[in-house]
Amino acid sequence: MADTFKVLAQVNPLAATLTDAYTVPGATSAVVSSIVVANRSGGTVQYRISVAPGGAVDALQHYLFYDVDLARRSSITFTLGITLAATDKIRVYAQTANLSFNIFGVEVT
Repeated sequence: MADTFKVLAQVNPLAATLTDAYTVPGATSAVVSSIVVANRSGGTVQYRISVAPGGAVDALQHYLFYDVDLARRSSITFTLGITLAATDKIRVYAQTANLSFNIFGVEVT
């Protein structure tokens, strides 16, 4: 088994669009160590982050964060340790197109 420490995803989603940020590749597992959300705008923006096991259709139980306010020109870092299996997805949503999501972790093959 090989561990690859890496940037798993960097996403700037379209406004009000649930977006697949990261999908665990086949025959791989992953550990998400941290997620950073940055608000590049001059106003408060809401965001969402979810984990869809096996790439399941969006459902309320998948959400880690839902409609959380992020102040203008600020960022927040979450230190997590989320374990994911092959085909699991992390999805992100931003109220406006002014948020950046950066996901860091380890892929295990």
